[in-house]
Amino acid sequence: MDAATIQKITIWILPVLLAVSLHEAAHAWMADRKGDSTARLLGRLTFNPFKHIDPVGTILVPALMITFTGFAFGWAKPVPVDARKLKNPKKDMVWVALAGPASNFIMAFLWSVFLYVSLFFHDSRSLLSLFFLYMSIAGMFINILLGVLNLVPILPLDGGRILSGLLPLNLHQKYSKIEPYGLFIVIALMISGVIGLLLLPIISYMLYMLSIISGLEFEVIVVRLLELGISIGLK
Repeated sequence: MDAATIQKITIWILPVLLAVSLHEAAHAWMADRKGDSTARLLGRLTFNPFKHIDPVGTILVPALMITFTGFAFGWAKPVPVDARKLKNPKKDMVWVALAGPASNFIMAFLWSVFLYVSLFFHDSRSLLSLFFLYMSIAGMFINILLGVLNLVPILPLDGGRILSGLLPLNLHQKYSKIEPYGLFIVIALMISGVIGLLLLPIISYMLYMLSIISGLEFEVIVVRLLELGISIGLK
């Protein structure tokens, strides 16, 4: 593993770890509020990322992706939710599912604020300043990506659970039958480039809005992402 790869891992590891871990913690928090204490009793209602780490999805896959693609992506251990314990299972599952992506969008905003603050102390000659700049941009991007991707209305993604909960009961039951095949559908859409075609304009626009908050020009953020190995044709 060369020095450039080690640098990328160092920059990406905290944003990715927080993004996937707090996403699951948000699911646990909302489920607890709606009457299901399963996740809380299992110690999953916590911001401690180590409680949510999945050895494969949180460590192995991101490390391999950075090594071979220059980009970090992963997932945490899914939070257990017992819908039978929810006060209104069909309706409450919508809120439980929505909490995950919402947490990512909040974190993306907080990373943009962190970038705004760090720019006041930025020194292009300082490695620490450059590290904070790159890490903030990585945090903004990974959280937008996870938030938007998870809202794709295909089970078992959060967007699928939201749509399923909003459908009339008869359609809800029929739609739920695609869940065993949902992951394969998502992978096929990724490989074909369909998801990228649909989501990149949304990701690009949200990143542009956060660039305004951060005080760093959008074009500069795109260049920094390219330097981090993200070549996705942002416009």
